Amino acid sequence: MNQDAVWKRYLTDYNEGLGLVYERFVLNDYLLGLKERYDIEDVLEAPLYGMAGVSGINSVMLARAGCQVTLVDDNAERLAGVARIWDELGLRASFVAQEPLIKLPFAERRFDLVWNWAALWYLKNAGPLLRELVRVCRRVVFIAMPNPYQIGYIVRKRFVEPEFFKTVDERWVSMKLVKSVLVAEGVQIIEEGVLDVPPWPDTVMPAADFLRKLGIRSRRLESRFSGEGWTWSTMDYYLGRRPDLRDKVMRYAWLDRLRIPWRLKLAWAHHRYLLGVRGGER
Repeated sequence: MNQDAVWKRYLTDYNEGLGLVYERFVLNDYLLGLKERYDIEDVLEAPLYGMAGVSGINSVMLARAGCQVTLVDDNAERLAGVARIWDELGLRASFVAQEPLIKLPFAERRFDLVWNWAALWYLKNAGPLLRELVRVCRRVVFIAMPNPYQIGYIVRKRFVEPEFFKTVDERWVSMKLVKSVLVAEGVQIIEEGVLDVPPWPDTVMPAADFLRKLGIRSRRLESRFSGEGWTWSTMDYYLGRRPDLRDKVMRYAWLDRLRIPWRLKLAWAHHRYLLGVRGGER
């Protein structure tokens, strides 16, 4: 599916699917942990588009925790849609349209936390942006990308949606490459690992569509993923319509919480990440 059609759809259709809702809740926990660990007040998410589903809501819990959030994107139409969503949530943020994402309009060491989630491969050249993120960072850099060693990634690339990989710069799923850029700019990498490790492969697309692309047609299976009343929406949780949703979803988090070396989770983890610091922070 055309990526523009995907993000445009989810600016109004908040039914993202179980996998995406799970991904957001795991990410929320990690980000809130960073806030407490580093006393974060000012946050830059740039660019905001990486995760599928509803664009621009990855930093919502940081805003609710009292952080000043700035969101940067290279698509003005998408950014306007995200601003409307934040207004619907009753939250404030700064929205900055910047295209191309080579130079950021912020002072050096402006933000306590700079970060993005699965966004780098959508850029024509992510190197300049990474260097800019370091320039405007005061404390913490957090970068995550899809894990190319994960079973669902391999199946998607080889069998289900190989055409998608012609639309992205796949070099940037390499944490070695990302790390080399950050370290060259003076960042000290203090943590790396995996996040978003549910007990299912990373289909990206709705599970029913994934099964059909694999040639699996089963009414029983499809009804489990897209039957009547099937709705998984982070926005419903944020808007207070489904206060039970987090508990319902996070019961699947046992692999994320399992205390084993992260490399043992590589075959199943949906994302890898790097955490780095500037200015002697630890």
